[in-house]
Amino acid sequence: MNNGNGLDLRTALLFLVGGIATYIALLHPAVGVALLVGVGVAGLLHLLLK
Repeated sequence: MNNGNGLDLRTALLFLVGGIATYIALLHPAVGVALLVGVGVAGLLHLLLK
């Protein structure tokens, strides 16, 4: 998409959302555990449905 120069928009958005989620997880550990479980389940389903 951007010919290898800098970050592509999807990568920048992923970093932004990841940073926000990490900050929230640090402030509220219960939310961090819920996010971890959700990402784990989504990842497992992704692998199983391939």
